[in-house]
Amino acid sequence: MTNAAITGWGACMPPAVLTNADLSTFLDTNDEWITSRTGMSERRISHVSAQELGAVSAARAIACAGLDVQDVDLIMYGGCSNEEVVPNSASGVQLLLGATKAASVDINTACTSFLYGLASASAMIQSGMSKVAVVVGVELISRYMDWSNRNVAVLFGDGAAAVVLQASDEPGGVIGTSLGCDAEARDTLRVRGMGAGYTGFGVTYGDMIWDFDGPNIFKRAVRGMAEASDKVMREAGVTADDIDLCIPHQANLRILESVAKHAGIPMEKVIVTVQKYGNMSAATVPVALVEALEQGRVKPGSLMLMPGFGGGLTYCSLLVRWGQRVTPLGTSDRELRPATKTALEMVNEIRSKQDPHGRSREGLMAPVFSDSKVGAA
Repeated sequence: MTNAAITGWGACMPPAVLTNADLSTFLDTNDEWITSRTGMSERRISHVSAQELGAVSAARAIACAGLDVQDVDLIMYGGCSNEEVVPNSASGVQLLLGATKAASVDINTACTSFLYGLASASAMIQSGMSKVAVVVGVELISRYMDWSNRNVAVLFGDGAAAVVLQASDEPGGVIGTSLGCDAEARDTLRVRGMGAGYTGFGVTYGDMIWDFDGPNIFKRAVRGMAEASDKVMREAGVTADDIDLCIPHQANLRILESVAKHAGIPMEKVIVTVQKYGNMSAATVPVALVEALEQGRVKPGSLMLMPGFGGGLTYCSLLVRWGQRVTPLGTSDRELRPATKTALEMVNEIRSKQDPHGRSREGLMAPVFSDSKVGAA
């Protein structure tokens, strides 16, 4: 049987740091309020596009695998941060890489986009459709964040990481998947003002509003990730004691702790990065994976559980068996261009373009589409 081994990895984190103290300069909040509710102390703000973040992380992953960009036949861009609706973002990463032989696919399941992409690319390799795939998890949420809304503005940050998958006869890679969606709650996490439902109706960049029902999201996120983790472990015939590392989506610290408790995994086995990067949506799991590798926490043959949830409300859990190599075969000289502004300066520039007079939720109901049930009487 052909397997999809993870042979390369790389991250690209913007250098500009936005602290809780920075947020308190324009929001009614402070460090104690944020850390006690989320576990977050800082997050990154990018001075470059999501495609640039994705391309640098992908170049590092390809070098780590000891490959050339022309070896890549599939690029999967996981995230909900896109410069344009058409063309897709994966093609932009392909262009920046110079990977002329690759097919390029976007996948948007919000925060689970990397994990859905990892599952999809693995299946394509196992079927023979692909030989060498790059899966990128990347977000540039700062550009469309509602910086007047304390409930969401303190949570999110920018970042990217990527992995390389290669066809292999050796056992390993994604050995189990459980994917799902709690669609009844899709309105609990929603960004209004983006998409075809608003285009042409006078809705502008500064009009975007985030709907974020924190308590409901918390409850459904924990349940979704816990049930998906239980299912994928049961089907693979493993228990919590067999798990060497848990690398979950970094939504907030309390969710991480609840998911680990439900899965029966002690927190010392859980990779936590939320305190320094916040919630990077689709980038959280791959960035945490890269850091775990750099810290020597991933061992040859490690069994890893990767649960996640995101808008939709999508949820999932993947079981990944690591191969024998835990060190890079090569390095890339690709770097981001230098940042010339601080994170707070960049955020204040974005804030200056947003509506200073407040926003009307009623005015941002999608004028064309509704969520009424198909076929309802």
